[in-house]
Amino acid sequence: MPEKASTVSALLTMDLDVNTLFMVTMHIEIMLGLLLFFAWSQNFSKRALAWWGSAHLMRAVSIMLLGLYGSVPDSLSIDLANAVLFGSFALTWCGARVFDRRSPEPALALTGIAIWLVACRMQAFTTEVELRVLVGSGIVTAYTWAAAYEFWRGRDEALVSRWPAIFMLFAHGTLFLLRTPLGGVAHMAPGNKLAMSGWLELLSLEALLFTISIAFILLAMAKERTEYRHRAAARTDQLTGIANRRGFLEQTAVSRRAATGTQPAAVLLFDLDHFKSINDQYGHAVGDHTLQIFAGIAKAHVGTAGTVGRWGGDEFIAVLYNTSREIAATVAERVQVAFEKAAADIDGRLVRATVSTGMAFSSHGPFDLSAILLQADRALYRAKKDGRNRLAIATPETLASDGQEPQSNKVVRIGRRSAAA
Repeated sequence: MPEKASTVSALLTMDLDVNTLFMVTMHIEIMLGLLLFFAWSQNFSKRALAWWGSAHLMRAVSIMLLGLYGSVPDSLSIDLANAVLFGSFALTWCGARVFDRRSPEPALALTGIAIWLVACRMQAFTTEVELRVLVGSGIVTAYTWAAAYEFWRGRDEALVSRWPAIFMLFAHGTLFLLRTPLGGVAHMAPGNKLAMSGWLELLSLEALLFTISIAFILLAMAKERTEYRHRAAARTDQLTGIANRRGFLEQTAVSRRAATGTQPAAVLLFDLDHFKSINDQYGHAVGDHTLQIFAGIAKAHVGTAGTVGRWGGDEFIAVLYNTSREIAATVAERVQVAFEKAAADIDGRLVRATVSTGMAFSSHGPFDLSAILLQADRALYRAKKDGRNRLAIATPETLASDGQEPQSNKVVRIGRRSAAA
């Protein structure tokens, strides 16, 4: 009979022997592997689930082979069992890379297996049991820490479940390294059965709890990402990749809440000139490409200084925070110049697209997007009325004529495209 781990078992209020633990772990690995494959079958785009499901099934095979220790040659129950085990952790690492849209790197995944199999051909390695345990634990730890690192690299994606996955993978890899100093190694018990020390039995129980926990955390990550992308899709314009009206308003609201005190801000309202004619003359494919070009230019020039969104149709909007009237007008002018140059020839067609811009500025008091947007819209109307392909800036004179309180007594003109609204 396998040796009992008396002290540990008393603490756990249960009496576990190695064979029972192996049998339970093997069945759980199989069920978790099939569960992950089932989740993958519901959405084949979640390829990481297939990698992780394969990892669990491979661990089940490894445990089955190890459980045959003494009944089959050591080359199967020890050498091959561990090679399969290392492969399972390599698949976990590959799945983490695939999850964050990186290549799985199969050559590196096979490196640990190759190192182990080559070492097993060396006589000195086969006789040094502690060395074998240390090398094997090092390989598992390397792949486990590598998987944790892959999740850490992708932390810019706001997934809450990413953090417990990182912690558990790192902790499990660390505990694997403790197997040699804490528990010694597996040894032969009377009756040619596999036996373990109390500490190693405890660590094996930890491995069982880890494999259950990590499977459900990985499932949670896949589910959370799906929900995250659905929320992001609802706030993103599919054609241009920038925020749609809903997303723009939400981003603006967040920025306003984050701002301390009152900050000067500018609203830029863009409208592509004669866009309907572009669609009619060159087709919707060219029209869509024109919108994409403008969105990319506007996003690049606004950068982190503000928020850009597609307001609807061929209208775009940008808010610049903590800026001056001169800087905001300069940004608008640069967007116009860059777009006129980029949209002169689109897909081999002489489109010569341009954009008109209306700008309004808030220099004091709380930022009221609705009020300042109305001013920018009136300025845009004046820009189009005065010949298009120009920037019009809301001024005290036009605000007074509209029955509004003026916000500034200064008008800025930049270049030939700027005009007072």
